[in-house]
Amino acid sequence: LHRAFEAGKPVDAPAEGIAADSLAPKRVGEMMFPIAKAFVERSILVSDDDIVAAQKALWDRARIIAEPGGAAAFAAMLSGRYVPAPGERVAVLVCGSNTNPANF
Repeated sequence: LHRAFEAGKPVDAPAEGIAADSLAPKRVGEMMFPIAKAFVERSILVSDDDIVAAQKALWDRARIIAEPGGAAAFAAMLSGRYVPAPGERVAVLVCGSNTNPANF
């Protein structure tokens, strides 16, 4: 999505990280892109290290086992790549259904 926004249209984009590849389809769909363009203000990229740090923080602070893709939004907050505006209320959805606790 990030590369499609930069290009102004759907483009091929290889997944570039082990943690984030669950969020990186080869190409944003032709039907989905106009919807995203209309309703998504921006996309924010986080690194694999940011995602791993978010997973660790979720575990250390709340005993939540999150899958890498499920921790990405929290990674944006934790890393400072997304800084809420004064008075902005932020909610982050976290999921872990694709995580094997034995590998965590």
